[in-house]
Amino acid sequence: MSENADLIKLYSARILALASDIPHHARLDQPLASVKRRSPLCGSTVTVDLDMVDGRVARFGQDVKACALGQAAAAILGRVVLGRTAAELAKARDQLRAMLTADGPVPDAPFDGFEVLLPARDYRNRHASILLALDAAAEASASVAAPKANGG
Repeated sequence: MSENADLIKLYSARILALASDIPHHARLDQPLASVKRRSPLCGSTVTVDLDMVDGRVARFGQDVKACALGQAAAAILGRVVLGRTAAELAKARDQLRAMLTADGPVPDAPFDGFEVLLPARDYRNRHASILLALDAAAEASASVAAPKANGG
């Protein structure tokens, strides 16, 4: 019975509210970068499209087919992604991974909304789904930023 109570706590009203209201929940036409990530354990997928201008995310779209935790993570990302650099997205991804797997702190602002997912630390089988959107966004932004960094 305590396992059921823990799952109910995990899927809090706040997480479910986030999952039902994902910003930028549509693919972009002709994005500069598009990255799809899939969790092999649960089958959740997230596809991120983005454009960057002057090294910052200018347009963002995402197609999210994930559990409520993955949807909540995508919603948190969607609320703060515009204006972020590739370095900021990579740092947030690394901080979220550390928060989940190594008892690290909540990611720095403006990514501190991921705090709502702290109860998921104990559910390793959910970590990949939670990381999908931020993984895809970090990879997509790096792929756009990299050619400019290399003189291309």
